[in-house]
Amino acid sequence: MIPREMIKKIRRIQIRTSHKVDELLAGNWHSAFKGRGIEFEEVRPYQIGDDVRTIDWNVTARSDQPYVKLFREERELSVQLLVDLSGSQNLGTTSQTKRELVAELGALLAMSAIKNNDKVGLTLFTDGIEIAIPARKGSRHVLRLIRELLYCQPIGTGTNVKHALEHLNRVCKRRTVVFLISDFQDSQYESALKVARRKHDIIPVVIYDQREQRMPNVGLVRLQDEETGEVVTLDTASRKNRQQYAELYRKHSEARDNLFRRLRLTPIHLETGCDIVEPLHRYFHQRESRI
Repeated sequence: MIPREMIKKIRRIQIRTSHKVDELLAGNWHSAFKGRGIEFEEVRPYQIGDDVRTIDWNVTARSDQPYVKLFREERELSVQLLVDLSGSQNLGTTSQTKRELVAELGALLAMSAIKNNDKVGLTLFTDGIEIAIPARKGSRHVLRLIRELLYCQPIGTGTNVKHALEHLNRVCKRRTVVFLISDFQDSQYESALKVARRKHDIIPVVIYDQREQRMPNVGLVRLQDEETGEVVTLDTASRKNRQQYAELYRKHSEARDNLFRRLRLTPIHLETGCDIVEPLHRYFHQRESRI
């Protein structure tokens, strides 16, 4: 039995994101993600007016009368949300944590997919695979995904993007639209990302908080790494310390984004406490113009 308060919270995020889907995303989604193209369906006897370029010459030769090929548009997509739930997602120094932002984003993407009659699945990962839900359709399925995004209690605390991508490559046989949602506090995942990039349509979504970019001057503070448990004391009154802190983040971000550029992946950057619809709207519009 799902607790009443949990049901209320799931319904609230469903209603809030449903409004955003109706207002901004549904049309963009349909235009940005075209499906797998045109697929062969069957042959039938030639009729006056048929395009002679569709004649199936092999069947025609065997039957002594002309046959044409019929095709259909394969619109249905399979969408996978590959979501990082590592300890660093608990950070939040504005109106929401990264974990709360991820839940809202996941709900928004899942409902956009379902509204366009696409299937959507969910894989939650840390340094291992926490939950893997196959892609399906339907509003009840979306509610299950939202529940897991909000209330899953992960066993692991670290981040292993490589392992998550290898799992994706094993279980997703069809070409899939994959939203890889993470703060990417990890390394050594380039080879797995290359393989996934060849098989699937990968869209990296980088989640971050402003305090990861710069440390304010608040004197001596104790900081704990949510993924390793390590505790350090930092004197934020020192300009040198603040500059080193910012430089470490800059170098990590630059290396990550350079990797995406090498693989011709276009990331979406989302900050806690900020609007997520406009960056998605902008990304879908840019993607549509490239197709």
